[in-house]
Amino acid sequence: MEVNKVYLGNCIEIMKTLPDKSVDLVFADPPFNIGIKYDVYDDNLPYDEYYKWSERWIRECYRLLKDTGTIYIAISDEFAAEINTILKRTGFYFRNWIIWYYAFGQNQRKKFNRAHTHILYFTKDRKRFTFNAQNIRIPSARQLVYNDKRANPLGKIPDDVWQFSRVCGTFKERIGKHPCQMPEDLLDLIIKTSSNEQDLILDPFGGTGTTATVAKKLKRNFITIEISNDYYDAILKRLEGKINGIKRKIEIEPEKQKTLIEIVGQSQNI
Repeated sequence: MEVNKVYLGNCIEIMKTLPDKSVDLVFADPPFNIGIKYDVYDDNLPYDEYYKWSERWIRECYRLLKDTGTIYIAISDEFAAEINTILKRTGFYFRNWIIWYYAFGQNQRKKFNRAHTHILYFTKDRKRFTFNAQNIRIPSARQLVYNDKRANPLGKIPDDVWQFSRVCGTFKERIGKHPCQMPEDLLDLIIKTSSNEQDLILDPFGGTGTTATVAKKLKRNFITIEISNDYYDAILKRLEGKINGIKRKIEIEPEKQKTLIEIVGQSQNI
């Protein structure tokens, strides 16, 4: 099996060529089946067809994952419950139902604006899996607000609501016109949490190559699959450094920082 490679083609057919129990971590951001305009994929399949297709690629991920492997799937409201059910029926064990909350939500005309995506976190084994808590701890309200001596000096494990901005069209991190580019910071958190250096990470829906790019930066191996010729080329260029995704830094004024700390403190008392 060749690693650190971008494959062009149908993810299910390509995954079938890969050996059993060879992958440590899967991150998948599949089409949501909500009518998004992709260049070579129909994102408006009948319900049963989309459900069966989801079963097929998730079962391939299960076969490819090592017994200690982990899978994260990003999915929208419309099919989050179905994907959750498929994962359980396939044999995965539930860890977290993560909510990725983002600013710059998607405007709607006849319903509330969409400002989140679900990320389902499952493992292949109930007890044996990688979770690098020491790599992801953040300051807690006990440390920042209360100066509580009981607080872990290393910080706390992040909550299951994550706040990362979407990669909007005006952001410097933006690559091409892909409608669903994932932010590097989000993949950084997932990869640091659930893999170690030299582990193998699989992304069946490569998109703009964020998973592969972050994996490479963090000294992991990767396999990425993309069905679109245009985005296959974009991933290769990004990995070669010919397209640079530059993370957008958000600076907060001191007075607003104080307000945020106060809000954090209040939330701990709810």
